[in-house]
Amino acid sequence: MIPTIIISIIIAAVFFAIVGKGIYNRKHHKSGCGGCSGCGGCHSCGAKIPQK
Repeated sequence: MIPTIIISIIIAAVFFAIVGKGIYNRKHHKSGCGGCSGCGGCHSCGAKIPQK
């Protein structure tokens, strides 16, 4: 029973670390595509890309 609790705590800590990092990156305008300045259309920042 104790090993199950320890493993559950470790999994929860990893989950919250990943979610926390995602929230931190979103609040600091960091995205997976390199940011809005060179964005070619990932739309993660909500910017409007002009249509050609």
